[in-house]
Parts: sequence; C-alpha cells; structure tokens
Amino acid sequence: MAETTEAGLPKGFRGAEQGWPELHRIPHPPHRVPLLGDVLGVDRRRPLQDSLRIARRLGPIFRRRAFGNEFVFLWGARLAADIADESRFAKHVGLGVANLRPVAGDGLFTAYNHEPNWQLAHDVLAPGFSREAMEGYHGMMLAVAARLTGHWDREQAAGRAVDVPGDMTKLTLETIARTGFGHDFGSFERERPHPFVTAMVGTLTYAQRLNSVPVPLAPLLLRAPARRNAADIAHLNRTVDGLVADRRRSGGGDGDLLDRMLETAHPGTGERLSAENVRKQVITFLVAGHETTSGALSFALHYLARHPEVAARARAEVDRVWGDTAEPGYDQVAKLRYVRRVLDESLRLWPTAPAFAREARQDTVLAGEHPMRRGAWALVLTAMLHRDPEVWGEDAERFDPDRFDAKAVRARPPHTFKPFGTGARACIGRQFALHEATLVLGLLLRRYELRPDPDYRLRVTERLTVIPDGLRLHLERRPAPARPAAPVTVPDDGVESGARCPVRGTGE
Repeated sequence: MAETTEAGLPKGFRGAEQGWPELHRIPHPPHRVPLLGDVLGVDRRRPLQDSLRIARRLGPIFRRRAFGNEFVFLWGARLAADIADESRFAKHVGLGVANLRPVAGDGLFTAYNHEPNWQLAHDVLAPGFSREAMEGYHGMMLAVAARLTGHWDREQAAGRAVDVPGDMTKLTLETIARTGFGHDFGSFERERPHPFVTAMVGTLTYAQRLNSVPVPLAPLLLRAPARRNAADIAHLNRTVDGLVADRRRSGGGDGDLLDRMLETAHPGTGERLSAENVRKQVITFLVAGHETTSGALSFALHYLARHPEVAARARAEVDRVWGDTAEPGYDQVAKLRYVRRVLDESLRLWPTAPAFAREARQDTVLAGEHPMRRGAWALVLTAMLHRDPEVWGEDAERFDPDRFDAKAVRARPPHTFKPFGTGARACIGRQFALHEATLVLGLLLRRYELRPDPDYRLRVTERLTVIPDGLRLHLERRPAPARPAAPVTVPDDGVESGARCPVRGTGE
C-alpha cells in the first residue's frame, strides 16, 4: 500500500480494519462471501459506476471488502469538506494510482508525499502555468484546434459522423505535446491512434485491472496482460527518451516545460531534476495532460448535442463575445462565461478523474464522527460528491449549466466541486486544461451545429479516468459569424467555480 505523509510515519494500513477503530459503524453491502468479500453483483469492468450504485444505496460513507482487505469510500459533502482539511489530511497514493508507479514513478501525480522530487518538480514547473506562460501557449492551442476543425470539415463534407472521444484525444495529446515539449505526434494524419496513445490506454487499463484480483494471484491471473503492460511501459519510455534526446541535441526550445525540466534549478536549493525523474515527469504530463481533458471535452460535446437549447445559448455567447475575429485572443476565452458553465456542469456529472484518496496525517476524528488513526485513508468518490442531493438538489442527475452561475456558486458550501482534486496536490495544470477546453468548445460551437445519433445512450468507459464510449456526432457547418455592431463589454460578475484561482500545487 501507499506511504504516509512524511518520512518517519508508518507506511500506512493495508485495510481499513487497522486504520478505522470504529469500522463496524460504517455500512457495507449485504451478502458478503467468506474470503472474497463483497463480490456478488460486482461489475469488474465498471468499478466506478458499480461504486456509485452502492453509494446511492448505503449513504455518504460506506465500506467494501475485496480479497481480505477493507476499503472506506465517502461522498457526503460534510465528510468531503472535512477530509479536505490540509492540516489533518494529505493526498494518499493508493489503489489504481499506486499501480501506475512502474510507469510514472515519483512524477507529480504518483509521488508519495514524503518523496523530495514532488516538491522539487512542483516548484520548478509551477511557473510554466503562470498567466504569462499560458498566454504563450494560446497560439499553439489555436494551431492544434485548426487541425481538428480541418479534419472535422473533411468528415462533414463526406457525410460521416465524427468520432468524438478519438478526435478529442488527438487534439489534447497534440496540444500538450506541442506546448509542453515542442513535439508533434502527427495524430490527425493517422488513421489509427498513435502508438503512444495505445500504450497509454494499455497501462491505465492494466492499473485498473490490478485492483480486481488478489495481489498474490496477479502474476498468475494476469500473466499475458502483465507482459503487454511491460511492453507498453517500454514504448512510453522509448518515446519520451527520444523526445528528450532530440531536445538536448537541438540545444533547447522556447522555455517550455521540457526546458524547465532540463535546465531550471530550484530557486531555493539549486537542485535539478534527475534524468530519470525528467522521464517520469514527461510521461506524467503527456498522459495526465491529455487524457482527462479529452474526456471533459467529449462529455461536454455530448451534453451540448443532447441539449440544443444550451448549445444555442452558448453559441450566441461565442458569436456575441468573439464576433467575426478569425482567432480569438487569450483574454477573449475567459469571457465565455456560459461556455465555461457548460464545461463545469459536464465535469460535475462526469469528473474525468472521478475519485481521489486522502490519508490522515495524525490520529483524528473525521467530521466529528469517525475516528481515524494516522495513515488511515479513504477514497472520495468525486462523481458521487457532485451528485449529493443535499448540495445539488433532488435533480442532481439533470444537466443544468446554470448551477455554475456566480450567484449559485457563492451560495454553495466549499469543497463540493472537486474535479481537479484538492489541496496542495490538486492539479497543477488546472488552468491550462480549462483554457484549452473552453477555447475548443467556443471554436466548435461557432463552426458547427452538433447533431446526436438519436439511438445513442451514454456509455462510460473506465480506465482510472472516464470517457464516453462510442460517442459519434453529425455536424452541420454554420455560416461565418457577422461582425457585431459595437464592441461588447462582458461584465465581471464574480469568480465562477474557481475560474480565476491561481495555479495550485491532475490530482498531483
């Protein structure tokens, strides 16, 4: 299992029996099977959706037993707010995230809290997500988006529906590769996914599968998948090693993330990232920097296609704010307030990183009710927290972007919307992802009418992250927007769901 917050603390508890002194008070599913645990009716391919089903039945905190180990899940708003307290809790690296350690090592997302490379890398790389840096990425984001719209124009002209998750994956991979590492994978020139994407999906899927088998039996039951996973990891490593070698031969880039990794010393200590850690950080950014954003865009496009009245309102905002400008400027993206609400509401219903784990820094009592020993941990089901009827109402399953207008956001309790994790280890690239996704949605709304397949029903694929399965949309080209009669001033109506929050330290 995972390490604890600081060096010198115990290495954590394998099961909740050791960490939760009053575990008997926490409900669990009925009909437990000796030795195996809560396995009856379990959907091994969709563990998240399985947990959401159980959560609805058992309430805001519950436990599940699998192969001798007990795990605590929570989603109630009051519990989630308390476990967000950074003075008493920290990120826990466990379950599927720990299974990614062979891929990403002590990269930002998978580092244990006590490992020094987390703080070193965070401090070195955080300036890469400043406003100045973000403004520099904007032009490259536009260039990659133009490759997407060129591809969609050709598909639309041929009368073909577009593969939304596949094309959003191409878009976001190329965006992070170009802005962060000066690399072009040529995704839109390929008929099939780039081998890097295939290997990445393989490692994520394998990491999730490891949770569904007893640890001692994994080498036997997953022998063939383990060989494929080793080959996938080797491909990721070779790809990144080649990318880094090219940069070293070229003598440097334009001050992007890779330059920072290779050339920047820590401002306080003078330390630099090791060559091995640079590899792990690049893999982390290429995987986390595109996988979650592609899912967020895919879900948003699904909901826009299914709710034409929402799409019309968002499109009208784009036309009003951007006018006939060929390429919106950096500052114009933040003015798409309603488009951003569409994105936030999509992330509420399907946060693409759908859970995060927290562990106790010290002996404590969670929300005044549940004693926890130091090192004990729980998994926060973000996708269920975002459906808590006490916060979001009895219609929490309904798609409604107005949940994120400024007044509604101010009225909600804190720590109830957590698509990017929480605390010091929340997503370092949050603002990058939000800017990219809002920009792309604005560009697509301005250019196309989105037509859903009337027979399609949303299916969600899980591979630690979540993404719509089989989502295809038909497109209709819109006429070019007319020039507005006068410049439009968009009032500053307050911060919406953290839109202007500074960069913080993809559940890092």
